[in-house]
Amino acid sequence: MKTKIVNFFAAAVLISTQAYISTAQAGEKWDMPMAYPATNFQSINADEFAKCVATGTSGDINIVTHPNGTLFKGNDIKRAVQTGQAQIGERLLSSHENENAIYGTDSIPFLATSYDASVKLFKAARPELEKVLDSQNLKLLYSVPWPPQGLYFSKDVNKVEDMKGVRVRSYNKATARMAELTGMVPISIEAAEISQALSAGVIGSLITSAVTGQDSKVWENLNHFYEVKAWMPRNTVIVNKDIFAKLSDKNKAAILDCSTKAEASGLDKSKIANESALETLSKNGMMVLQPSPDLAASMAKIGETMTSEWVAKAGAAGKKVIDDFKK
Repeated sequence: MKTKIVNFFAAAVLISTQAYISTAQAGEKWDMPMAYPATNFQSINADEFAKCVATGTSGDINIVTHPNGTLFKGNDIKRAVQTGQAQIGERLLSSHENENAIYGTDSIPFLATSYDASVKLFKAARPELEKVLDSQNLKLLYSVPWPPQGLYFSKDVNKVEDMKGVRVRSYNKATARMAELTGMVPISIEAAEISQALSAGVIGSLITSAVTGQDSKVWENLNHFYEVKAWMPRNTVIVNKDIFAKLSDKNKAAILDCSTKAEASGLDKSKIANESALETLSKNGMMVLQPSPDLAASMAKIGETMTSEWVAKAGAAGKKVIDDFKK
């Protein structure tokens, strides 16, 4: 009798599993390329978003996440979604500022350096961002800020002159321009390649968050982290506009609802991840430091220069974003 009962429940579980698989297979599969490791808070947040969408659409849409550049490298993700090679993706839009200055709004130095300010700036920029994305066959779903960007070095840096000649990882126009203004040499490196680039001596410095430093175990090559709080770039989840347009109203509403939840959840995760990462850097021997008054003053001047340059490039649309942010 016991064997029969066990067999009965095993059969029931098998039938239930087969029914779930059948339902999932009946739905649409969406590939979601991402540039950061699976353990990163942005990737974890995207996984939760995918589950929310599967539930909210009753299995009609099944999003499969592909972290760490395994499906498309970071620089190729936006184009892949735009052309329909991937239905949905997560991208650091500031990396595409060369296409439109509006994409670089979140990387204007020393404009929004706190989480509250980052949320306010994104709210001001979102209408313009949506216009630009729409013109490129893309729809914005949600956006999550990284923690404030700091400076990593293998030596003491007390003034901007101490940075001269150091090769630094560049991931967007803002990092490249800041490197130029400080006398550093910008080298374009994707997040998944940071550890290798540091080990090989391709770069000797980073402008990035404590979280990315933790993901890349930078303490194996660098030992100083300066909390300059340069800016708070955002990872933005985008979907192919044509693909989204073909969905039922019910499924559109479900995805947008999950997007709203993911944006709020991602913000909380970013805050928690920042505190945890700073602790991890310290535990692994990195000196977590505040910039000297001399360095802070020099960085502020660089920020003023870069803000003026950005507004000149962004034109009326950019000026409106800044004006709305400062209201």
